[in-house]
Amino acid sequence: MPFFRWFYRIVFLVMTLSAILAGYLYHSITVPISLSSEDTFEVRAGDSAYSLGKELSSKGLISQPFLTRVVAKLHPEWVPKVGKYAIDPTMNLLDLMSLFDSGQSIFYSITLLEGKTTQDFLRTMQAKGNISMTLLEATNEEIAQRIGLDVTHPEGQFFANTYRYHDGDTDVSILKHAHELMSQTLSTLWDNKAANLPYKSPYDALIMASIIEKETGVPEERPLIAGVFISRLLKGMRLQTDPTVIYGLGESFKGNLTRKGLQDSSPYNTYRYYGLPPTPIANVGRDAIAAALNPDKTNALYFVAKGDGTHAFSNTLKEHNQAVRKYQYKRREDYRSTPESSK
Repeated sequence: MPFFRWFYRIVFLVMTLSAILAGYLYHSITVPISLSSEDTFEVRAGDSAYSLGKELSSKGLISQPFLTRVVAKLHPEWVPKVGKYAIDPTMNLLDLMSLFDSGQSIFYSITLLEGKTTQDFLRTMQAKGNISMTLLEATNEEIAQRIGLDVTHPEGQFFANTYRYHDGDTDVSILKHAHELMSQTLSTLWDNKAANLPYKSPYDALIMASIIEKETGVPEERPLIAGVFISRLLKGMRLQTDPTVIYGLGESFKGNLTRKGLQDSSPYNTYRYYGLPPTPIANVGRDAIAAALNPDKTNALYFVAKGDGTHAFSNTLKEHNQAVRKYQYKRREDYRSTPESSK
């Protein structure tokens, strides 16, 4: 009898201690973390349940490092995903580990503007400070290869838009996303294009869209600009558009297109050569592509900047020369080539 009495006492003690321990552990993993305001926590490559416990404990968010192992035993299916996560004082350790498993880390946004070059896009990404830059020193051919393009020149291949990304994402991953969106948009609009356009391929339309984008910052002018350029191509006239010449000059362009610049032998010089330039001269959005593929019908063959961001359109060279004298020879004091609201 004494044996059974001691046995029952030991069993009762073990059960009591187990209950106390279970209660302590449950309380420890369900009590709100020690955090006074919203913060971020980063899960790094190679982090395990215990390494996360050490990090959380060192930051004073939980009382003991081993508590993350307790959660891992309860939920062995949870696997922490690399990323930076938003955490707040209402969360407990179970919430944290579930969040890390979800992969719902913080998204950042970046806006890649219409009319900007690929190098401009790279500089915009670099300025963010949390994008891994791998293409800054790459040549055009190397960029095209890294992105997986079917052309050797990457200009115009990236859809101008606002993109979401995670902390530490690469420039390559963002540009791949932009290229996929460009391919989808161009394909859709190409399937719904107007008849009798002077394009041999969607790439030609993309080249035209880039010229339209650089010529005007006024949305409603894009289809009319497109109509002028398409009419010139159909009539066998040179496009004679400054933005293509400027693109061909590259870094030698200092902000003022000179007579010497207009005589440059670059294949982008549409004052010297007929047809479209060899590649797009900028990256564009949907509106410029839509204008290139569905232009306004117009008799205009010329246009000139009026100085307020809009253009004067002319049907004849005589009318055009008159408009040039009116708007260019004596420029208004507040002359600008783009509208005030333009990007």
